[in-house]
Amino acid sequence: MSYLDSLFSLNGKVAIVTGAARGNGKSISSALLKSGASVILVDVLKNPLISTVKSFQQDNLEAFHFVCDITKKNQILKLKKFVQDNFGKIDILINNAGISISNTSINYSESSWDKTHAVNLKAPFVLSQEFAKLMKHRKHGGVIINITSINAELAFPNNPAYQAFKGGLKQLTKALALDFSEYGIRVNSIGPGYFRTNMTVKSWTNIKKRNQRTDNTILKRWGLPDDLSGAVIFLSSDASSYITGQDIYIDGGWLVKGML
Repeated sequence: MSYLDSLFSLNGKVAIVTGAARGNGKSISSALLKSGASVILVDVLKNPLISTVKSFQQDNLEAFHFVCDITKKNQILKLKKFVQDNFGKIDILINNAGISISNTSINYSESSWDKTHAVNLKAPFVLSQEFAKLMKHRKHGGVIINITSINAELAFPNNPAYQAFKGGLKQLTKALALDFSEYGIRVNSIGPGYFRTNMTVKSWTNIKKRNQRTDNTILKRWGLPDDLSGAVIFLSSDASSYITGQDIYIDGGWLVKGML
């Protein structure tokens, strides 16, 4: 194995990816698997999850599935036990799962706010807390990556909960990076821009919105799930061993677009 290969290799690593049945989570799982990791794909969507895992297994990749509602702590604890019983360790946790419920701020319901909070902020904290308890006993600690959004930085109309909790997740990343550093656990975030996924299908099929989103990027295109692969592998591997508490935005240049 060359120096470059060894630097980015995830051979022997065990990873968890939430929201992994489709979209960005599926692509993140694929990147980890192809870099040598064993990956437990986690989702509440049972049939799509099993189908995704079977497709990876057909390629002789070390993929496993665990159906889990991450808003329920008892199910997270069952996931933790599954990992302990079957792998004995965890090296990488990717908090990717998220939901988006749109409505005007003046009419936004408390139930939509609570649902978004439960998935987008509370669950990543509980998952990080529980799996850090496993990581801290290991010599080399571990890696946690939170998937945020450019909406952690920029306002977006009619979706106050999504913005609030993605912004909260960005700050949680920094808090956990500080608190978990004594255990050798690195915590970083990746913030996608506009990506073609199940969550954005309505915007994509609306030609006016599609073009507006395209024009907001310097690279003049929407992101594809595979565009996350490089950053995920980098932050999961020894190549980033001195990086923690950082936010990397993969947005085609949306955030830095000035007066063009």
